[in-house]
Amino acid sequence: MSHEGVKFLIIGHGRHKIYNDDYYGYAPYIREMNIWLRYVDEVRIVAPLVSEPLSSLEMAYAHPNLSFVDVPLLDFQSFWKGVESLFRLPEILFSIFKAMRWSNHIHLRCPGNMGLLGAILQICFPQKRKTVKYANNWDRSSRQPLTYRLQQYILKNEFLTRNTKLLVYGDWGEKSRNVVPFFTASYGEAKAMPVLPRNIEEDESVKLIFVGTLTPNKRPLITIKVLQELLRQNISAHLTMIGGGNQEEELREYVVENNLDEFVRFTGKMFPDQVELCYRNSHFLVFLSETEGWPKVVAEAMWWGCVPVVTNVSCVKQMLGGNTRGVLVLPDFKEAANAIVFLIKHPNQYSKKANLAMQWARQYNLERFERSIVHFIN
Repeated sequence: MSHEGVKFLIIGHGRHKIYNDDYYGYAPYIREMNIWLRYVDEVRIVAPLVSEPLSSLEMAYAHPNLSFVDVPLLDFQSFWKGVESLFRLPEILFSIFKAMRWSNHIHLRCPGNMGLLGAILQICFPQKRKTVKYANNWDRSSRQPLTYRLQQYILKNEFLTRNTKLLVYGDWGEKSRNVVPFFTASYGEAKAMPVLPRNIEEDESVKLIFVGTLTPNKRPLITIKVLQELLRQNISAHLTMIGGGNQEEELREYVVENNLDEFVRFTGKMFPDQVELCYRNSHFLVFLSETEGWPKVVAEAMWWGCVPVVTNVSCVKQMLGGNTRGVLVLPDFKEAANAIVFLIKHPNQYSKKANLAMQWARQYNLERFERSIVHFIN
């Protein structure tokens, strides 16, 4: 099913790869974009293309009429790369402008360097239909880079940005008609199957799970310290760490040095069905992240009745209904451990949170997500 004449342009900073004439990218992102692409006739993507081997966590766009405009990677992390990026800017701006002229629906992925350029250039096309996915923390009271602030300002400004639906995670009471509270989804209605209740008795080993990149902004070390504190309080507990990242070696060393080998398991990156099984067998997701948009791991854990113990970032407080569907904590291992101990000692409260979490999360399924997308494209 497609709607005749939709020339859909995607502008984003995500790195892509080509293999057998198909374009690949990070699987969760491509999986979402393929839902959008079911309802358009032509697709053009303006993004960086890199020459690297495919990984198991990448997948291809699915559309018969897709073209790709390769632009240089913008990198301002070092002085010389920044200088090179500045020299490349005119070329990138021209590519984006030309693609915008071609399209009749502009889709921006923000925030990011490419998103910022797209946000500026779309001002030249007030009559064209636009959607913007702001896949980060929209909370404007939080600390954010200046470039993120600039994108927020341009995109919510009804004079500069017209004919636009700006999809943001959570409801922040924005008065701009551009801004639409939105969500993302991992599972379809068929996955809303009954889940066996976990027993959270004091004499049972409590299963903790961490899902995400092993990088400082996700604070995986604090999660390990939560487990350590539980053991110190004579609570039998085990932790599964799912994901990879540049902090993995440091975390493994910490585990060995503190004699936690038998209590902590590192799995590396896993396929979605494997992660799903871990959610279903775990009591708590311990995820004390510093920055998020819509943290899919929190919504996924809730879907399977795995109670999230999380920091109050982005729209997480809205997802948890305060503390009714999980536990909000500071990024402090003692506070998080004590919250878990409390629920171990009050199993009825644990079960109530787990059930309310499942009820809430299962509203946000792929079918509802797709219906929303059809509405925005139309």
